Amino acid sequence: MVKQPYEEYTAQNQAVWRYVMRMNVDYLRKVAHKSYMDGLHKTGISVENIPHLSGMNRILKEIGWAAVSVDGFIPPSAFMEFQAYNVLVIASDMRTIHHIQYTPAPDIIHEAAGHAPIISNPEYAAYLRRFGEIGSKAISSSADYEMYEAIRLLSILKEDPNTSEKAVKDAQEKVEYLQKNMGELSEMAQIRNLHWWTVEYGLIGSLEAPKIYGAGLLSSIGESALCMEDNIKKVAYSIEAATVNFDITKPQPQLFVTPNFAYLSSVLEDFANTMAIRKGGLNGVQKLINSGAIGTIELTTGVQVSGIFTKVIHHKNNQVAYFQTTGSTALANRDKELISHGITSHENGFGSPIGKLKGINLPIEDMSPRDLKAYGIYEDEFMTLEFESGIIVKGKPITGTRDLRGKILIISLDQCTVTYHEEVLFRSDWGVYDMVIGKEVISAFGGPADPASFLGLGKVSEIKTHKISYTKKEQLLNGLYEKVKTMRDEKTSTEIKITAIFNQLKSQFQTDWLLNLELYELALQNNYFIKDTILEKLIELKQNDRYTKLIQNGLVLCEKQ
Repeated sequence: MVKQPYEEYTAQNQAVWRYVMRMNVDYLRKVAHKSYMDGLHKTGISVENIPHLSGMNRILKEIGWAAVSVDGFIPPSAFMEFQAYNVLVIASDMRTIHHIQYTPAPDIIHEAAGHAPIISNPEYAAYLRRFGEIGSKAISSSADYEMYEAIRLLSILKEDPNTSEKAVKDAQEKVEYLQKNMGELSEMAQIRNLHWWTVEYGLIGSLEAPKIYGAGLLSSIGESALCMEDNIKKVAYSIEAATVNFDITKPQPQLFVTPNFAYLSSVLEDFANTMAIRKGGLNGVQKLINSGAIGTIELTTGVQVSGIFTKVIHHKNNQVAYFQTTGSTALANRDKELISHGITSHENGFGSPIGKLKGINLPIEDMSPRDLKAYGIYEDEFMTLEFESGIIVKGKPITGTRDLRGKILIISLDQCTVTYHEEVLFRSDWGVYDMVIGKEVISAFGGPADPASFLGLGKVSEIKTHKISYTKKEQLLNGLYEKVKTMRDEKTSTEIKITAIFNQLKSQFQTDWLLNLELYELALQNNYFIKDTILEKLIELKQNDRYTKLIQNGLVLCEKQ
């Protein structure tokens, strides 16, 4: 989290906010879901000024949410974890005038004016929170993090007007290469797809006449209009959207339409049923191994093992017989770290057999103290345990860890060796061996069971957003924007003031269209003679294809007032 850099927003930034919001409010009242316009009012978002997040936060609390400021893109798992706790993550950077219609980087228009208003709909807010709960547990692949870093870099470079064309081109090519070579989609990649086609680019209603609710569309004056055109394919939303990738740098060729917000939650639950968090098993452990990141498995006893999984031995019917982590590992129960089983106790990894003992139908986890003694499992007595899988544990039990109901979770052994055929999995000179108890892996998910176990060990991107530096000429232009903003806010405009600024623009900033538009708006409102001269300049600037639609839309809005 970072502090919102409100004092760094320039007067031109404020003008860009105002232009986009005025266009959005005028257009979106016709095409956005009805909750959007209501939500703008409820969340206290002003058309005139970039919002202070502290003020937004106070208002969001009234609908059970909060807002935090972050530095650009954050990892998807972190983003979704915030959502799970009803926290709206807001990238507080502001798009430049060069990307006024659409920015590849998350900015405060996208986050505050796109995401926040629609959250005022309780059914949608519940979906968003549930999405966060499920999405934060999705298992990533190493390719996912590489893609995240590549997209973060590209978005930062594109939004900085001082970036060289070559740097943007190289970053763009890397993103395109990774998009084409992601391999099999991980759970995180699939749930990011679902997030994109709903939360970011979702449409709602009928295929023939849908409304907008996705924040990416709500915050883009370009795409909000483009998405309504007939040549943009509209597809009925379903779980199949999880396999449809997207390109964050381009307009989307097709969009998904949900009939209502309740259906979003239904599809989400269908997808969650395919995830390792609900299926567990050998496949779940293998997903964690492929991810190369901290993940967790949960056994039938409720004991949870969190770490970087590197090995699994399987038994018949694709059952997990043994698993191994490397490096810092923590054991937990009910998402709470077990005493004396944090990463300081298991800093060199952790491995354990699971399953039933050979020739014994009663699993260890279901054995009473009498059963344990009958099968030779009791303290200070050397024992040999042979599992159905062929793994053999020899050693002297010295203690056990139980849950509140008395179910045994861990057996700690001294003088212990663990072998699988000819392979030695644990040697007695390595110290005390902790063996977790469980018949099978019932769940596997990304991230630790208890986040407090791994404080400071998570990945943090080294790519930081750029603080834009302005030339003296650009600073002078921002000063003119500031004068016009002050005149409008304080209602102190005069024809002499407006004429002076217009003449300075004409001589020093011939291509700036937005400030000319703001001058025209004031001149039109006050019926100054200079209005016709400013209009002539705007018509001249319209000849540039980059500004044609922007200026035309602005002029139409001025005439409406």
